[in-house]
Amino acid sequence: MRLGLALPTFGPDARPEGILRVSRTAEEMGYDSLWTGDRVLAPLVPGAPYPSADGVMPRVYENHMDPLVALTFAASHTTRVRLGTSTLNGLWQPPIMLARSLTTLDVLSGGRLSVGLGLGWMPDEYAAVSVPWKGRGARLDETLDVLREYWTSDVFSHEGPLFTIPETVVGLKPGQRPGPPVLLAAFTPSGLRRIGRRLDGWLPVAMPLPALMGMWDVIRKAAVEAERDPAALHMALRVNPELTDSRTDPERMPWAGTIDQYIDYARAAAEAGVHELFVDFGQTPATLAERIDLAGRFIEGVRRG
Repeated sequence: MRLGLALPTFGPDARPEGILRVSRTAEEMGYDSLWTGDRVLAPLVPGAPYPSADGVMPRVYENHMDPLVALTFAASHTTRVRLGTSTLNGLWQPPIMLARSLTTLDVLSGGRLSVGLGLGWMPDEYAAVSVPWKGRGARLDETLDVLREYWTSDVFSHEGPLFTIPETVVGLKPGQRPGPPVLLAAFTPSGLRRIGRRLDGWLPVAMPLPALMGMWDVIRKAAVEAERDPAALHMALRVNPELTDSRTDPERMPWAGTIDQYIDYARAAAEAGVHELFVDFGQTPATLAERIDLAGRFIEGVRRG
């Protein structure tokens, strides 16, 4: 199982020196990937509750960087680790602009990009970028169409319900062919089936492993029904640890526990068949130095097992 680490693109460590230090240290430690998230707003009173137990958006989101610019900076200071978005809200810009940005990053990084898309949870952000909250599924499907056309065609045009692109030459091609892998964060039955039908993988968040693998079975079944190879799909599991000083009851994992409990969870995930797991210590109150220490303890513990 590949292991990844979230970059400090939120909170007080979202600075050049933070990204530089985490990027280089992660690569030296043997991590396989680096990940960023996406925010454009931090409302005082969000229009929808944050998808967590208490419904409160983490304060770290009040200071946020552009995820693709941050990954480009990380790419320039690394040579091996893959670079992923978890998640990029890909509906906030026209798909032709998204295709250009993603292609550029894949080229500049030497073909190391993994595109993790999400639909977000807060209508306020859609209002801020003048994109309708309703109809997100249809907008996503047409965006995926444009990305694939852009990456695989030397000349293409597009005319759909939402977007019209005049015929154009596309000279710049991504380093990965036919294009960077595109994964989706989705949890509804329709979202899971969409992954199986047309995406390259899934971006779940940490949950009890029986539930996780049950949802993965839905994706794999949809792939078979669409005459796609389910073995070609990739699962990259996000873990947002809430670290405690003493061991928690097993039923509280993976939502809260010690670093050793999270190491055990990662080992169990590998045995269950998870392809990749990445951890975000940025939602803990740890300092940058403490985050790096935790990252070292985590990868050493998982690899030792």
